[in-house]
Amino acid sequence: MSDPAGTAFQYAPTAMLVADPAGAVLAVNDAFTALLGRPSTEIAGRPWPELFTPDDHGRAWEQHNKALRGAAPRQWPDLTIRTADGLSRRTIVQARSFSAAPGGETAGVVIQLSLLSHDEETLRIVTELRLREANTALWSLDLTSGTLSELFGPSPLARMLAGDACTLEECLARVHRDDVSRLRAALETAYQGGNYEQRFRMFDQVGDERWLYARATYLGGDRPRLVGIVDDMTEHVQLVRRLADRRRIEAAQGRQVNELAAKLVSATTVQEVTNLLSREFTPIFGGDGAHVVLLDDTELRLYPESTASTGQWLYPDNHRDSAHPVGAVLHDSQPRFFESRSELLERFPALGEALCQTDDHSWAFVPMFGDGKTAIGVWVVAWTQPHHATPDERALLLTLAGLAGQALQRVNRQSAELELADAVQRRMLPPQPPAFSELDVAVRYLPARAGWRVCGDFYDAIRLPGRRIGLVVGDVQGHGVEAAAAMGQIRMAFRAYATNQSDPGTVLTETNRLLTETGEIVFATCGYLVIDIDLGQLQAAWAGQPPVVLATESGFEVWEPETGPPVGVDAEAKYPVSSRPLPPGSTLLMCSDGLVESAEVNMDDGLAAVGSELSAKVTDVHGAATALAELAPAGRGDDIAILVARVR
Repeated sequence: MSDPAGTAFQYAPTAMLVADPAGAVLAVNDAFTALLGRPSTEIAGRPWPELFTPDDHGRAWEQHNKALRGAAPRQWPDLTIRTADGLSRRTIVQARSFSAAPGGETAGVVIQLSLLSHDEETLRIVTELRLREANTALWSLDLTSGTLSELFGPSPLARMLAGDACTLEECLARVHRDDVSRLRAALETAYQGGNYEQRFRMFDQVGDERWLYARATYLGGDRPRLVGIVDDMTEHVQLVRRLADRRRIEAAQGRQVNELAAKLVSATTVQEVTNLLSREFTPIFGGDGAHVVLLDDTELRLYPESTASTGQWLYPDNHRDSAHPVGAVLHDSQPRFFESRSELLERFPALGEALCQTDDHSWAFVPMFGDGKTAIGVWVVAWTQPHHATPDERALLLTLAGLAGQALQRVNRQSAELELADAVQRRMLPPQPPAFSELDVAVRYLPARAGWRVCGDFYDAIRLPGRRIGLVVGDVQGHGVEAAAAMGQIRMAFRAYATNQSDPGTVLTETNRLLTETGEIVFATCGYLVIDIDLGQLQAAWAGQPPVVLATESGFEVWEPETGPPVGVDAEAKYPVSSRPLPPGSTLLMCSDGLVESAEVNMDDGLAAVGSELSAKVTDVHGAATALAELAPAGRGDDIAILVARVR
């Protein structure tokens, strides 16, 4: 054999070819011609990458150029070659450069093709299809050299994350710095033969942070390695964050609605109710403005009165004029929602000239009801940009309009009820709480100076089984006979349930259920606090009341039990129980919001003022109650109920 190397090449069992630096085929062996089904004369001189299917030409030329540079890929690609009989065969292609003499210039490239077995080809196809649409990559880490490679060729995720990086250290350089040490520690365990599982952050090729989840199994042998999978969890993490943000926003909106509903409950004038609707409720829906149109017999009145000129277009000539949205709502008591001016004009074409007076583009016309089914007014919320009111927004608009309508009707009835309410409340509200040997209790009730002698604020102290005492402070919506009667009903309900139920949340839940089942439209904020004298423990169930103030001679703190909605709003509402120890030597204050909050004084400032005053008279509950009544930091625009207690 004059040329052993040439003979070995010619009869090698693996398909091989030799190409010059330009890629032209110089020689092929017998295995290659058998694979292709063509004689060597038809193959010689052709660029070898063009022997593959057109979709693989680019990858084949990439392999050729890398071989000329002496660069070995992380993973040899599999390319599809077309045979003479029209079949497609998938092959693993390896390309290496060679020189005519040791140390000489590159003379060409040797290409070796290895056919995939049927099972391996099937596995590769399925894997590629899976990886093509998924944020997943299959990887292998050589624990000896630190070289990273992909199984079954490059994936979109790996290209996005690592680019041309092919070592562990190159990839770790892109990992978030807060996660690097944890990953290295996990890899140290893997070097000892352990499996690998980590969640971490990594920056992709454009600098965006990605959340990844990697798992791998240890494979031993002469060259131990980890073989595993990595998933891009970024979209999942972002979704979880968005859901968490949404829950926080919804919780904040829920608290805001509860707070505003409590204000609606305590509103005593038409102006207060309409101001809540036009100013404080509107931002909940992202509205840019609002008006309230009230029907007084056959006359319409627009609130706020200061906007009468800009809201003039809201007045129909006749309050029953169905050619106008306000008249249509008053006529059939059905809400109307319009996302655009064109939609409004399509339904009410007579408003063409009137719309020139406003910059608004979307509207909600919501009926307001009193005790009956006839609308007593319309709440108009407007947006300066096109706005789609979601089903939840529409339901909340209707609910708040209903509450406002009820509040308005209460306001309109109150003047005739003052004398009767005075007598009712004085019979239902105990002038002094019962005496307890374990607890000093002092109470004060101050009617508002806004013209109402009596309202729905109430307090009570209840002897419970064992050395336990229940304290109640509440505020029923509105004023007059209805409020006073409801106050008595709630107070009696509290007494009945408290003596049979040890859990404060159950007491509040049952009271709420009773109110909703009676069919009466009554809402109240209230707080129920149970003091366990022996354990020095406080348990509270809350429904929108101001927090508890706990004071000692050295200062005070504010305790905010977790709260539910006002009682009477939702028959299915549950009221959680909050617990905490009662600090030794402390005096506690429960009060209605009239003591600590008004339009001019926010609750935090009011609580700070009463906390300081309570701390100064912490040992004298009666003196403290009198001082707090005289202080009244929020003014006397609302009724005030005060309950001060101290364990002896």
